[in-house]
Amino acid sequence: MVRGIGFKTRTNVDEAINSLISKIKPLETEAVNIYQCYGRVLAEDIKSPIDVPPFDRAAMDGFAVRAEDTFGASLMNPMLLRVIGAVEIGEKPSITVGEGEAVKIVTGAPLPNGADAVLMLEHVNLKGEFVEVLKSVTPFKNVSRKGEDIKKGEIILKKGEIIQPQDVGVIASLGYDEVKVFKRPKVAVISTGNELIEVGAPLEYGRIYNSNNPMIFAALIENGFEPISLGIAKDDEEEIEKMLVKALKFDAVIFTGGTSVGERDLVPKVVEKYGEIIFHGVSMKPGMPTGAAVIDGKPILMLPGSPAAALLSFYTFAVPALYGLMSIRLIARKWSRVRGIVQSRIPSEIGIRTNARVLWDDGKVYPIRTSGSGILSSLVRANALLVIPEWKEGYEEGEEVEVTLLRNITEVLA
Repeated sequence: MVRGIGFKTRTNVDEAINSLISKIKPLETEAVNIYQCYGRVLAEDIKSPIDVPPFDRAAMDGFAVRAEDTFGASLMNPMLLRVIGAVEIGEKPSITVGEGEAVKIVTGAPLPNGADAVLMLEHVNLKGEFVEVLKSVTPFKNVSRKGEDIKKGEIILKKGEIIQPQDVGVIASLGYDEVKVFKRPKVAVISTGNELIEVGAPLEYGRIYNSNNPMIFAALIENGFEPISLGIAKDDEEEIEKMLVKALKFDAVIFTGGTSVGERDLVPKVVEKYGEIIFHGVSMKPGMPTGAAVIDGKPILMLPGSPAAALLSFYTFAVPALYGLMSIRLIARKWSRVRGIVQSRIPSEIGIRTNARVLWDDGKVYPIRTSGSGILSSLVRANALLVIPEWKEGYEEGEEVEVTLLRNITEVLA
């Protein structure tokens, strides 16, 4: 490329991104403690070693009973059951419920032997050592069944997921104290330009403060990467080369400035001594001078010096490249609002705002089966939230809705 004449050819944005990602060498993996795994990229599937819950348990406060002993009970035809004890949460029941008997139980406590349902407190009257049953229950009514949330052997999270708070809760509920994740990219940030001075120094005539470095530093933190600022390099080939060599001990390098086609735009020339230029000059405004290279499998991003162009180029090119170091492609970001078509009816109750947990998949919206607020895995199986307003009685199959993504949508790179 002849300097000073501009870019004769420019690479399509998507083509540039794909070409760069295909040349990147993924980082190694590491095990991290459950308390430090939020935001990290899973390097393996998470398989459940246990059933969750590990036993049948009460889903309501009330009385554990044999369902058949309540058949036919009503306000007009109450039935009496003898109360033979109580079961508290966190203890193994020593009581067996026999015919005509009931055991007091609290939400979350294990169901005692012999019982197969729970009578809600609202549907009974206490009569001394007896309980008066005012409504019948069917088998396993008001009971959370063993394995109802997660079954032993089930894959609950797949490799490539960016771990969210609800994922941490589910992983912990399975007994894992650490998980295998990809190492977090350490990214060296370098600004170039004779006109630059660091923030805090006296501002001399003709000089400007280095705003790009702290800006890109902040954007790296925002995206879960680990930035290291190496400061400013003058428009000098030898100085840029020394800075590049220093930066190559990290996982990736980002330059801002010095990447156009002027006589003082020396970054591509220096970088090319050490690796392969993947593209230089893209079909994008602002950000046309953006370039990228790979040195020993490490992405080297060469961003424009103009702050607006630098930041937009960072989000467009650097973010996909850095996620590529963790073997994933980011499709859509958490908290984005996307539209989709409901695939089966999602009911709601008039007067109640329902937060329906749903799965959004390429424009299709599927309801997630839940059994109440305690089923944490529903927030792992779901990747989006559909808010049904108080005045609406749900959504019908075929309706178009807007949902909010609860997690980043990713795909694993081959």
